[in-house]
Amino acid sequence: MKPSPLRTLARLTFANPVSAVYLGLVGVALGVATFDTLTAADATFVWVWPMFLTFPTFGFVVWLDSLGGADAPAVFFIGGIVLSALVQSLALGAVVEAVRGRRGRRGLGGAAVRH
Repeated sequence: MKPSPLRTLARLTFANPVSAVYLGLVGVALGVATFDTLTAADATFVWVWPMFLTFPTFGFVVWLDSLGGADAPAVFFIGGIVLSALVQSLALGAVVEAVRGRRGRRGLGGAAVRH
């Protein structure tokens, strides 16, 4: 029985170690940034780390923000970081799956040739 596409997306995004570590790093960076924003007097540069961790896809969010002309609310900014992290986690999961699949096929092919 073939797994559903939604289950496959969830597995690639959350269930492999590479994606889990990446999402953990982004979560810690968001937590630290939020804590500093709420407790420190001047926490302007603390949000750079979540942006750096999600940058390739977060650049699209920044571009969308620039199209609006006005300042976007913080929910859009934080939501963009979260969505970017999820998209990149899915991409990391797909790369890990492809590498594992390629390595498995190569190993089986090599064993079959030796016999």
